[in-house]
Amino acid sequence: QVQLVESGGGLVQTGGSLRLSCAASGNIFSINDMGWYRQAPGKQRELVAVITSGGSINYADSVKGRVTISRDNAKNTVALQMNSLKPEDTAVYYCNVEIRDWLLLVRQYWGQGTQVTVSS
Repeated sequence: QVQLVESGGGLVQTGGSLRLSCAASGNIFSINDMGWYRQAPGKQRELVAVITSGGSINYADSVKGRVTISRDNAKNTVALQMNSLKPEDTAVYYCNVEIRDWLLLVRQYWGQGTQVTVSS
């Protein structure tokens, strides 16, 4: 079994910053992509940022220049530093991790979600 635990959401004013973290634990042989998605009320879940095991990064156009994704392979964690937050960034943020377990099976796992609310 694999567990993903997220932390770091909250309420912040426009222009503020938040840092989200996600830690993976359990039956982990290796981790491939690690990413963050978000889902606003009435909207589909969308990619925010993803970082591969090799360190390649992709950001959604809506967050480029304001968001930085990073990972710590030794700790199996991924973080999302968000700056210059806007009300339209308000959403539930989910980490998503692709894990190869000790049976060499690859599965995607989702965190429980953390609420980010940006007030105007």
